[in-house]
Amino acid sequence: MATKARGKVSGKKSSETRMIPIYIMGKKYEVPETLTILTAMEYAGYRHIRGCGCRGGICGACATVYRLSGEYRLKFGLACQTVVAPDMYLAQIPFVPANKAIYDIKKLTPDINSIGRVYPDLYRCLACNTCSKACPMGISVMDYVQALLKGDIAECARLSHSCTMCGICALRCPAELQQFHMAMLARRLYGRYLQPRARHLEKRVKQIKEGKFDSMMDEIMSLNNHELKRRYARREWEPESYENPDWQPEETKYL
Repeated sequence: MATKARGKVSGKKSSETRMIPIYIMGKKYEVPETLTILTAMEYAGYRHIRGCGCRGGICGACATVYRLSGEYRLKFGLACQTVVAPDMYLAQIPFVPANKAIYDIKKLTPDINSIGRVYPDLYRCLACNTCSKACPMGISVMDYVQALLKGDIAECARLSHSCTMCGICALRCPAELQQFHMAMLARRLYGRYLQPRARHLEKRVKQIKEGKFDSMMDEIMSLNNHELKRRYARREWEPESYENPDWQPEETKYL
């Protein structure tokens, strides 16, 4: 939820930035064309008290519905990621009502029987793909629902991994499924029963319990703020595993 504040609360435009018209909740505003929907709303004077969380495309709190001038199609996006466009008509949907089932994960098994028992509306899926078209994250929602119908918990967990739980898929579904809650259950079942155990994590936990890192933590706790900031600024960045799978840090005493 966003409330209208007095005056502009954020955003500065340079002399070279083009101003474009957008419509927020039906009211016209002129905003810099380089802003995201979220920052454009703040530039227009809105103060977010709901519908704004991580600002990084993770939490799904800023789900937004919009249409562009001259286009019939209704579009969806996260306000923190979607850049404004001329004559964009938008409205935020900070919360989508959906019934979240209560269950004990310890009493469930990783198969179609558990999913169907907890969320029986799964079997109403029409395979129309409306959910996928609405997803602001570009997830193949229909495909992971179909994976569930086949009892493939692992595939559903894989396909739904990037879900932000914004709920737009459920909002648009003609069969009124609650896909994002089903996917969360699938990921929980996969994580508890199907995912291979992380042996490197077990090793690290064992080392922590044995006190291998106690002296290192004592050293860090003894540092003043200046030294902590210096070390943080000079820290070595670990690359993504796909960029350099054989990477090793220059400082190996913490391994």
